[in-house]
Amino acid sequence: MATAAQFSYITVNSPNFYPSANKRFAFSRQLKDGAEFYTDVTSSRRKPKLLSVACSNSSPSSDSISSTAKIRSEVLTPFRSVRMFFYLAFIASGGLGGLIASTRLIAALANSSRAAEVPEILKGLGIDLGAVSVFAFLYYRENRAKNAQVARLVREENLANLKLRVDEKKIVPLSAFRGIARLVILAGPSAFISECFRLSEPFTDGLLERGVLVVPFATDGISPSFEFEENEELEEKISRRKRLWQLAPLYATEWTKWIDEQKKLANVSPESPVYLSLRLDGRVRGSGVGYPPWNAFVMQLPPVKGIWSGLLDGMDGRVL
Repeated sequence: MATAAQFSYITVNSPNFYPSANKRFAFSRQLKDGAEFYTDVTSSRRKPKLLSVACSNSSPSSDSISSTAKIRSEVLTPFRSVRMFFYLAFIASGGLGGLIASTRLIAALANSSRAAEVPEILKGLGIDLGAVSVFAFLYYRENRAKNAQVARLVREENLANLKLRVDEKKIVPLSAFRGIARLVILAGPSAFISECFRLSEPFTDGLLERGVLVVPFATDGISPSFEFEENEELEEKISRRKRLWQLAPLYATEWTKWIDEQKKLANVSPESPVYLSLRLDGRVRGSGVGYPPWNAFVMQLPPVKGIWSGLLDGMDGRVL
């Protein structure tokens, strides 16, 4: 249900980092529309802040999302409609042949002088019924694959429309990071998020080189504690850590709804902590229960800069 853009006051209490007057860290990236997002991070202390932001809390209607998903499905499998058309044509042809053969069979059985034709008519009727059965099965399988693909694309579009806060003034949909970053979404209690933060520390540089950014979503509503030592010698390392964990989800109800739907489809307990890793094109490449495999991400994903940039953008792994 679409709603008009409106000014709203939002109370934010999330694992992001806010600027101070004395010292700040700047991180900028280029979004797809050419705009640059710029975040300042300094302190490990997080306090609820009252923000006045102009944004739209609207999302496309289910009809428009379905249309978009259907178009994407046609692009991904351009010959599926052709195959389904021929399947229907063969089913109709076989059905018509079976109807004609059935009429001839009834006439032959009613006339003893045509009894010799019965075996030949039965043979033709069997071929027609077999053809109808085979092509009906092929059509059913193709249609089921199409519906599953459209449903997955609809879920991806719903995910792409969820909102993220980049800094105090910048709110963007998740789709803005397509082609820019590989997002890893963490959903679980605050303790789970904090432990994921600790486990990611040895792989910080490798993850950033591969364009990974983390979206931590605390399902218990408690902001996880991210502690950083104020040490000038480790300033560069700390800044990279903050960069990796700079994003925060907005509108918790929408995020909760989407994650709960994913858990239900995967037969995962609603209380289980989970992670999802996205490809550069925004599609889900991997998911699981428990802590994300940071080391596997570093080993499997190609860098987003250097000679491999662009060439291996599609080598993020298969789509779930």
